[in-house]
Amino acid sequence: MNSIATINKLPENEVPTVKAAQSVGSSLNGKKHPKDQHFPKGLLPDNRTRYFGFYLVMSALVVLFFLLDIMYGTVSIPMKEVIHSLTGDSVQKESWDFIIQEFRLPKALTAIIAGAGLALSGLLMQTLFRNPLAGPFVLGISNGASLGVAILVMAGSVLLQPLLDMGEWGVVLAAVSGSALVLLLVLLVSMKVKDSISLLIVGMMVGSATGAIVSVLQYFSDAELIQAYLIWTFGSLAGVSWEQLQILGFTTLLGLLLTFFVQKQLNTFLLGEQYARGLGISIKRYRIIVIVATCLLAGSITAFCGPVAFVGLAVPHIARATLQTSNHQVLIPSVILIGAALMLGCDMIAQLPGRQDTLPINAVTAMLGSPVVIWVVIRSRTMKSSI
Repeated sequence: MNSIATINKLPENEVPTVKAAQSVGSSLNGKKHPKDQHFPKGLLPDNRTRYFGFYLVMSALVVLFFLLDIMYGTVSIPMKEVIHSLTGDSVQKESWDFIIQEFRLPKALTAIIAGAGLALSGLLMQTLFRNPLAGPFVLGISNGASLGVAILVMAGSVLLQPLLDMGEWGVVLAAVSGSALVLLLVLLVSMKVKDSISLLIVGMMVGSATGAIVSVLQYFSDAELIQAYLIWTFGSLAGVSWEQLQILGFTTLLGLLLTFFVQKQLNTFLLGEQYARGLGISIKRYRIIVIVATCLLAGSITAFCGPVAFVGLAVPHIARATLQTSNHQVLIPSVILIGAALMLGCDMIAQLPGRQDTLPINAVTAMLGSPVVIWVVIRSRTMKSSI
């Protein structure tokens, strides 16, 4: 535990390097390293104040976007009436209360859960693989869910007819089944391989294989079935009912708890797996925990909302660039708040207030996420300095 605590005293504004590892290692051996003075004793008071201020601002922004997301849409509802509906008071028009309670409120809550979960899973994958381009779907979880839905929609037979009769729940179960199969394969591989790079390659190959199967199914399917599948791949926050929202919230909470359980060990991953082993960290154990947490977060969100891209890739970079730290005790709550605010903002843009049309949420997140990643590359000059 002392070694883990020492690792978590890494500088708030520097990325761990080999020299940093050597410095920490020398302090663990009881020898003072010449550069030990560069390592603050935990979170400095001024940094704590800055982080607390950031959390406060982002929390207020999430609440503001939450209310605005409920206000605007095909029918604009005054803020006062929105607050009355949320607090249980009488609303001027019953239709407004019905729209809020049955459509906009669950959609806004889904946006918060999806944004926070995808952002957190993206942070986990970037840390595990020490790769700035890693996202929540790098292990093939999204591809597995897509394969399950593709088989159900485009290759449905008598055996799958019960799932087809279940409507939206059938699609969710198909996506969960596909994600679970990929998760099982990844977990089996993670027990065999010694390094995370091999696991990353396996995940990419699984994603390519499932994508190829989906392409074959599309080639032999009718246009109507292909269209139904493509609509699902666009992603949507509006199709989640209150019953589904409870399940989504529960699985996301489990993933969040697992992440908080390993937040200290995540900092050691930044120093490399060999050094972490030297500190007595069980790489396989914590790698499995990270994978399960990511699959709970990304898999459940994909099952209920479809594959939503770029949030998990962009948000961790925004948090690092804003707070200038690689400490996961700071980054975890940061990405949760930023991800929730970003997804709410994307949902507001997708709604096209005052119009009947709704943009695919995937298109909006990609339009906002791509410039962010480009900005991080230009600002950091090299992607390695962002992790």
